[in-house]
Amino acid sequence: MTDARETAADTALRTTGGGPPADDVPANGLPIPLLEPREGIPPVVASEQALAEVIAAFAAGRGPVAVDAERASGYRYGQRAYLVQLRREGAGTALVDPVGCPDLSALGEALDGTEWILHAATQDLPCLRDIGMRPASLFDTELAGRLAGFPRVGLGAMVESVLGYALEKGHSAVDWSTRPLPEPWLRYAALDVELLVDLRDALEKELDRQGKLEWAREEFEAIAAAPPAPPRKDPWRRTSGMHKVRRRRQMAVVRELWTARDRVAQRRDVSPGKVLSDAAIVEAALAVPVSVAALTALPGFGHRMGRRQLEQWQAAVDRARALPENELPQPGKEPAGPPPPRAWADKDPAAAARLAAARTAVTALAEELNLPQENLITPDTVRRICWEPPAPTDPETVAAALTAHGARRWQVGLVTPLLVKALTAAA
Repeated sequence: MTDARETAADTALRTTGGGPPADDVPANGLPIPLLEPREGIPPVVASEQALAEVIAAFAAGRGPVAVDAERASGYRYGQRAYLVQLRREGAGTALVDPVGCPDLSALGEALDGTEWILHAATQDLPCLRDIGMRPASLFDTELAGRLAGFPRVGLGAMVESVLGYALEKGHSAVDWSTRPLPEPWLRYAALDVELLVDLRDALEKELDRQGKLEWAREEFEAIAAAPPAPPRKDPWRRTSGMHKVRRRRQMAVVRELWTARDRVAQRRDVSPGKVLSDAAIVEAALAVPVSVAALTALPGFGHRMGRRQLEQWQAAVDRARALPENELPQPGKEPAGPPPPRAWADKDPAAAARLAAARTAVTALAEELNLPQENLITPDTVRRICWEPPAPTDPETVAAALTAHGARRWQVGLVTPLLVKALTAAA
């Protein structure tokens, strides 16, 4: 089975001269449906004894390890993992239940020094870190696909275009906190790591052929070394529809309702949106109702909501109404950094000219290299450097500025000449 899949990958790459097949259609014809894991669906690991057996098996395995995690976004509070899937040569596939085995640090330690293969690593690493698993090195197949110029980089699209297999993706948005997990979901979960090693190997060959392998390695290293994101300040300000809320008293209503909702959601372990919608919070903030009756008349607080619930939301509104002026939230501060580009022409015409020249040059190079512009260099970095160019504007200072903004070595080497030219030509 493995040999056949390797042949499919080699054929797909070879037939197109080593690049992604045209229109993501496998070169060997229609994709082959992948319906069952090669060793069948493994049992769910939910006890310390079963986990110890998995740890021993994976510690004795060979080569990199494919890792995936399933969350219950939209169903449960937070972004915790409810299933962890792993696959490694010599160990097979394991499905680990973090509810039954909440501490997987011993498994993480057993894989220390092993390359982890993940698809869209930044999505899974936070929940894996929370249960004690953090890779020292990794290979991100989604990011590899972007750097290699694939137009579609979802796991299903990548497996199909590179390996010639079709994955069934019908269970990606289910409630993974469900227990017991249905067999079709477990099959789907096992298949998500079934071909990650094969995909990694094919993408490594393609990146090497394009001269981008070192770029990818720098990107992977940066992801693995990145610290956890700090908690957001004033997360209530991210309420959808917040742009409609103009007055400070209304902002206080949003803050009080958001905070009350978050406490309820955390206590009940459900997604906050299932407790009270953002749209309802904004409606209440705009109206600032003075009674439960007035609140009930607003969209999102209809007859289906119980009296006790309505009273708790009205209590939050009343707290906001009672706040003295000096305790009301201030309007959101202007984000650090340059203003929105649409305002540059009025605020600083020279900066607007620099940005236009830089964008044109970066776009042209990204197209030449066949990779997304944002992977060549982030638009925010370009804006910041064009708004406040380093002085003197020369290759050394521009390279230092790019590095300070988090650009990797390969990005600095490619983008520095473009920015120096754009900054000096528009001066």
